[in-house]
Amino acid sequence: MKKKLMVLFGGVSSEHEVSRTSAASMLEHVNSEKYDIIKVGIRKDGKWLQTFADTAEIENGAWENREDNKEVILMPGSGFAGLEADVVFPLLHGRNGEDGRMQGFLQIAGIPFVGSDSTSSAACMDKAIAKAMVDQAEVCRQAQCCIAHRGCDEDDATEVIKEFFEGQLPLFVKPANAGSSVGISKVKTWQQLPEALRIAFAEDSKALVEEAIVGREIEVAVLGNSTGDEGASASCIGEIFAANEFYDYTAKYDDIGSRTGIVTDLPKELEDEIRETAVGIYEIMGCDGLARVDFFLVPGPSGGYEDGEPVFNEINTMPGFTKISMYPQLWEASGIPYSELIDRLVELALNK
Repeated sequence: MKKKLMVLFGGVSSEHEVSRTSAASMLEHVNSEKYDIIKVGIRKDGKWLQTFADTAEIENGAWENREDNKEVILMPGSGFAGLEADVVFPLLHGRNGEDGRMQGFLQIAGIPFVGSDSTSSAACMDKAIAKAMVDQAEVCRQAQCCIAHRGCDEDDATEVIKEFFEGQLPLFVKPANAGSSVGISKVKTWQQLPEALRIAFAEDSKALVEEAIVGREIEVAVLGNSTGDEGASASCIGEIFAANEFYDYTAKYDDIGSRTGIVTDLPKELEDEIRETAVGIYEIMGCDGLARVDFFLVPGPSGGYEDGEPVFNEINTMPGFTKISMYPQLWEASGIPYSELIDRLVELALNK
């Protein structure tokens, strides 16, 4: 018998459009012989609608205007009113999607879903919490960092931060809770710092100020349940080649000059170390289903990357899921095709 798979997309988030693209791509590749697909979109005003739109309408946003859309109501403890779903794939990115709020909602409703639970999702989404947990476990070097809070005097904060970093520039300023490089600034002069803080505080009440790490931007896809008998496994390693000065939202989604690739030039020992570190971080954070772990690879004692050191950047519990996104690409290169990856994630959700 087919499983009823609900694909949830959209959301009240700055990444609403990215979510639609992920969902459209996933729906193009899901095995319809295995699943009865239920498509539910969340508008930016928060209204949930079951839709019968095709993938093109979902991607371009026209799904919202269909007259045959049906309002969806979530019932605590009993799922969705009028809808039966065996499992939910919440392809929601950023705030209100991967920060634990939706996961808690689905947990209260008693519905299995793809991805980490509310606690793990919230901890991973909050970069300050994730850094603290990884730091305590002492599994990987990280960028030196301090935290500023909304409501501070940005000019006074500049002086404190300047003292903390002993005058070192450049720095990166980023909101603690925002996805896909939203609200991030590179600060090259101290005069730029107050405005960078204001940009970050527009996204979240807490901002991280980090030293700039010079190195290659690399990523590892992790698959599995931390608490499962089989544990988690890591893909091969990917690399980001940003068209902009750093991999911000525009470089990631809008600039055709940005590209990604599979890393093939590192010694096996170093590759294994990076992959094992990615799984270690995944398990420290208590992740289930999937996550992408991002690092910088800095040159080693030789001055090259053959003996380089990974520096943990962040972990993303619901990474972009289009056919050309890094997470599916890494598993494709590791021997798991896109459609099979979807099946595995559904199985992991049902086995949690």
